[in-house]
Amino acid sequence: CEDCGKSLIGECKLHGPLIRAKDRVIPSRARLTLPHYLTLRVLELRAGNQQILGVFAKKVIQKRTQFGPYVGQLSTKLTCYDESRLVLQVLKDGGKYFLDTPNEDCGNWMMFVRLAQNQEEQTLVAYQHCGEVYFTTVKPIEPHTELKVWYAADYAKFMEASAVFIKEESDVCPLPPVAKEPVDPSICSSCGSTFATFALLESHQCIHKDQV
Repeated sequence: CEDCGKSLIGECKLHGPLIRAKDRVIPSRARLTLPHYLTLRVLELRAGNQQILGVFAKKVIQKRTQFGPYVGQLSTKLTCYDESRLVLQVLKDGGKYFLDTPNEDCGNWMMFVRLAQNQEEQTLVAYQHCGEVYFTTVKPIEPHTELKVWYAADYAKFMEASAVFIKEESDVCPLPPVAKEPVDPSICSSCGSTFATFALLESHQCIHKDQV
């Protein structure tokens, strides 16, 4: 305590506690990269204050607007799996790597874009170009509309995914051009969950291994 000149453990009983000043909270790298005409909204709050976020337009975004490249860490194993986000891979130096985003300081805002559940809600298409992944709008996006993405046809083949949307009613709507031989869903032998791609199944099984 500078007032009484004593070194104390805890608060000074004579002069009271110190006034604590907190540092300003700095947004993560991913949030700082968000374009000014986009905004993040909290869609759901789960246990442990885990926020489920979505990316929404603040103004009209024209068709054929390109975003990217997607920023993530190259990894041979997917360490962060979220069923509401696309699993992305790229071809680098002859090898196939995951674009992993374990936290918001390792990626950009594109990590928050959720996958489309059907053709009607899809606004973006994901594809690979020169070893990078980009998102491009497939139609004009109106204000207050959420940006949602699915694979382009060629990229779906690369990801061993079907170029279709799976609806909640188990109905399908083809995304032209439709793959000639859609990949059959893969089933997890541990819990029986079904996945549209082998890459999704592989990353899901890693969770079971970690739990064991």
